[in-house]
Amino acid sequence: MMGHFFLQMCLLTVMIIWAVLGVSTSNSLHENIVTLMDNVVVLRVPQIKGSRVSVLLTCGQAYENAPVFWKKNGLKIEDPKQGNQIQVEVEEAQGGNFTCHQAPSGVYLNHTVVFVQLDSDTRPSILVESVPGEGYIHCSAPNYEGSFRCTWKRDQSRSKATVLLVKSDRNTEKIRCDLDADGSGILCHDENCSFKEEQQRVSLIVYIYNSYLLEGYTKTFYLREIAKPGKLPNLRISGNVSSWDYPALWSKPCTFFSLQFQVKVVQHGRSCNIDEHIVLSVTDKPQYEIPIKSRRYTFCVRAQDKFTEGPWSHWSHCKVNKSQVTC
Repeated sequence: MMGHFFLQMCLLTVMIIWAVLGVSTSNSLHENIVTLMDNVVVLRVPQIKGSRVSVLLTCGQAYENAPVFWKKNGLKIEDPKQGNQIQVEVEEAQGGNFTCHQAPSGVYLNHTVVFVQLDSDTRPSILVESVPGEGYIHCSAPNYEGSFRCTWKRDQSRSKATVLLVKSDRNTEKIRCDLDADGSGILCHDENCSFKEEQQRVSLIVYIYNSYLLEGYTKTFYLREIAKPGKLPNLRISGNVSSWDYPALWSKPCTFFSLQFQVKVVQHGRSCNIDEHIVLSVTDKPQYEIPIKSRRYTFCVRAQDKFTEGPWSHWSHCKVNKSQVTC
């Protein structure tokens, strides 16, 4: 997956001379310069302010003796020395899309995109944590059959940030992921997923950019850590006995993929998410005898994997008001 302006062309020959102001030039080139994908080069810098990187671009061997001129983001670069090779200076986060053209016709020949990325230990600015302390990428799976979904949230000031590339694998086996139309999440499927105990974690990295500032976000997990049952269907109350069914998408057989259920009774009209409660209990059975005499309350129930004790499902609930029951 890549931005709309990237073409499937052969990779430009790129030679980059490290010259960041205030930073020792003894650092290895390969530690700071990365060819991320075809026609995409990433300059990794310890800080944006004051950084300056000199980049020598080559249009291609086929144009060695041809008249060539260059553009940056569609604007012609005025440099009398330009030709098949050109040296450009990238200051701070001012990367760009560099294209070379045949002179004087202007026919497009090749391109490379230069991004700037802060070192990994620098606090990111494009994505924000939806829940403090839970990281920038949230993943969940409805069962153990290999499909999982991951989402993220952009900072309000970076609402137009674009996903450049998503890579996911488990033990070097690639996992296919499809990007949402709005770029705020992915749906993935591990075709090599099996029901036996997982030995390797799923690895995920999302590259996202705002202007030409690039950030990479990583997450690793076992499916058992993110398997979250769906809401419990067919919740009903008869007398003082409540019952429900297993989620339709949960892995079967249920005797092997057992769930446990947390039940909660709160005051009528109150949210299931509040801490205050009248009854709070856990059961292995998909039914529960409500141990109160009041006929005015809200009954709540949710599920989690009994053995892994992974994420809880969202609450399902019924409102009881004397003889009226609304689920």
